[in-house]
Amino acid sequence: MSDSPPARGIRQGTWVLAAATVVNLPFGTVYAFSVFLKPMEALLGIGRAEMAIVFSMASVFLTVGMLMGPALYRRFAPVPLLLVCGALSASGLLICALAQGIAHVLLGYGVFFGLGGGVAFIMMQQGLNQTIQPMSGLANGYVVSLYPMGAMLGAPVFGWAIEAFGLRATLAGLALTVLVCCAFAAMLWRQAQVRMQDPGASPADSEARHWGLFARLFVVFFLAASAGLMVMSQAAGILQAYGAQSLFALGGTTFITGAIAAARIGGGWLIDRFAVPHVACMAHLMALSGSGLLLAWPGPGMAVLSMTLIGCGYGFISGLTAGAIARYWHPNAFGRVAGQLYMAWCIAAISLPVLAGWLYDQTQGYDLAMRIAAGVNLLGALMALSLPATARSPLQAQPPPSAKET
Repeated sequence: MSDSPPARGIRQGTWVLAAATVVNLPFGTVYAFSVFLKPMEALLGIGRAEMAIVFSMASVFLTVGMLMGPALYRRFAPVPLLLVCGALSASGLLICALAQGIAHVLLGYGVFFGLGGGVAFIMMQQGLNQTIQPMSGLANGYVVSLYPMGAMLGAPVFGWAIEAFGLRATLAGLALTVLVCCAFAAMLWRQAQVRMQDPGASPADSEARHWGLFARLFVVFFLAASAGLMVMSQAAGILQAYGAQSLFALGGTTFITGAIAAARIGGGWLIDRFAVPHVACMAHLMALSGSGLLLAWPGPGMAVLSMTLIGCGYGFISGLTAGAIARYWHPNAFGRVAGQLYMAWCIAAISLPVLAGWLYDQTQGYDLAMRIAAGVNLLGALMALSLPATARSPLQAQPPPSAKET
């Protein structure tokens, strides 16, 4: 006897969530990049600004992968596509492990690792939104939380592995992990048997743009990500700049990324209960308070609290953004809209994080970067209030497809 539609949806959703967890955790170690800063600078003789460019390059190609994802999963079967993503990213990490200069790191970590992760990430989100109940902020918040969760788990492992085996062996181990996890996720996806598109949806549902809404959500996300990615890409370095010892900096980095992961889940959960603009404004004000506290009372302990607040503000915005896409657009359009919206994340990654690295090289400190972050979050809080109070697009406010007039 076959499953009823609700039971089938629950089963598919469970498999997709499992696949998303397995594949996104190792790719999420990109957010633990700050652990590699000092070892790689010492190994290759490069500066902090150049390392910031590596992180930014990975962010750029992660976004390129997200933009390419919808075209790829419409044309190719998801299972072999996941395997290709794993092979591409693993080969990039191996290139990075064998690097003799910055060019190898940019190609391996920045291009190949980022590209495979971006395609896999958008596939997971699209598949999830074809199986979960409409407008589930919590489920979307969980999926986007997996990247900082991966960093939370990866940071202490990387710190230990670099001490025990060296940087090159650590990167090679990460390459093997990515390859194995993508293969396992492909097996889970095969069990799920998810359709990546709803064939019953109208072209108007699938192709709706809502450019004005998109632009406002884009800016709110960009401003939060600018400050948040500065913290995530350079957390260990920032803590050390404010007086933290190496072990304290590693522990602080792990705590911060864990808090960001929880905040991403929280952002999705909150917009299931409260208006999007109110949650978004609160998140930006939380991040603003973090910068203000550190500027007023600099020190290692306050730096952990400050970066936790900044990171959590970004985390709430990230979780609510994924959930808001599911509210404003039809599930068929989720991957396309999310990929385009995540361009804000990409632009953010090559703005304030790079500027902060350059300012550190010039001043040996992060005070100026923190002042800029405070201004960014203040602007974000004001912009957040321009988002619609009712998080539902005109198209989704209509009856479901079976009840529509043809």
